[in-house]
Amino acid sequence: MLRVVKHVQGPFLLRNAACLSTAALPLPKTDVQPHFKKIFINNEWHDAVSGKTFPTINPSTGEKICDVAEGGKPDIDLAVKAARDAFKLGSPWRIMDASERGVLLNRLADLIERDRVYLASLETLDNGKPYQMSYFADVALTVKCLRYYAGWADKIQGKVIPIEGNHLCWTRHEPVGVCGQIIPWNFPLLMQAWKLGPALAAGNTIVMKLAEQTPLTGLYVAQLAVEAGFPAGVLNVVPGYGPTAGAALSEHMDVDKVAFTGSTEVGHLVAQAAAHSNLKRTTLELGGKSPNIVFADADIAHAVETSHFGVFFNMGQCCCAGTRIFVEGKIYDEFVERSVERAKMRNVGDPFDPNNEQGPQIDESQFKKVLEYINIGKNEGAKLLIGGNRSGDKGYFIQPTIFANVKDQMKFAREEVICKIVIVT
Repeated sequence: MLRVVKHVQGPFLLRNAACLSTAALPLPKTDVQPHFKKIFINNEWHDAVSGKTFPTINPSTGEKICDVAEGGKPDIDLAVKAARDAFKLGSPWRIMDASERGVLLNRLADLIERDRVYLASLETLDNGKPYQMSYFADVALTVKCLRYYAGWADKIQGKVIPIEGNHLCWTRHEPVGVCGQIIPWNFPLLMQAWKLGPALAAGNTIVMKLAEQTPLTGLYVAQLAVEAGFPAGVLNVVPGYGPTAGAALSEHMDVDKVAFTGSTEVGHLVAQAAAHSNLKRTTLELGGKSPNIVFADADIAHAVETSHFGVFFNMGQCCCAGTRIFVEGKIYDEFVERSVERAKMRNVGDPFDPNNEQGPQIDESQFKKVLEYINIGKNEGAKLLIGGNRSGDKGYFIQPTIFANVKDQMKFAREEVICKIVIVT
């Protein structure tokens, strides 16, 4: 019998920046407050077993938004037990028609759409991305993702296989079971949807570990799942740190699969924990150092704009950000000059202000890392053309930065930085 969970993921691309137009943008809730700060298990809210909390920080100011329950191994154990109980044969989730799973996913999408202004505002507060991006990209694509997988719920089919003799042979696709899911901070809502959609459509139960930098929207969606009608234990959400909650989930003996999106370094640890425990299945979506290649026959204006968008979108905090740009020699100088002029036009500041294209880096650690790599580039001999410094006097804002005359052997040309540094070669 073949056991398959459909867990398809693809790169997130905005093909047309015009979708971020403010023409139909409702006003944000600039005084938005988080409603849920605890651990979500069995459709109920709990304090951490340890009683610990951790602060989630507004990256635009560096100030605390609120304290959130810090999940650890005991909380993961409780969440996994709830997910395992919900997956038992005869449970409401296991006997539910596949089409009804699709109805629940569509209902969840409806509720997210209903609360889209609140969710977009909360995402901007907790993550720092411009509100128009949160509204038109993150929330809108979250809804589309859930609706897409809702349509798959009753279309996961097996096969009847012709064989010799008086026999019948068929395959049946079944849910894997309890899925551990660990999501990153750069697209909290959308990464949650990418994990929830396929796993729930296929009939699995879930324990999700949220990024400690951005737990607030993920916790709100957990409550929406209750409103949508998902049975208790099907979705469990634990905020916490990677070395504690994330590690406990990856190595848990009663988790059947773990899906992780994040750094290559941590991906190694997740794969090792999965192998050393019960050899659970893994899905890893890790980092990269994506190049753009611009040839002399390209439309330079278009190439400059799309390359600019490919690097600076989401403050450069994308696993597929095109941070290396290889330009054919005969148009190199013109491309660089135009890129610098475009960067000068990029407004950096308060992400709730619709005139700003760029918000802060996610936290102080990432902020310092970006500045460190800028210094590495300068010390290695790359030519800094624009930016390279902090923007403003509070929060984690960094000026749009462009380097030219970069060599392939330079450290910041080879390592993923997750930032808005353009490297033109």
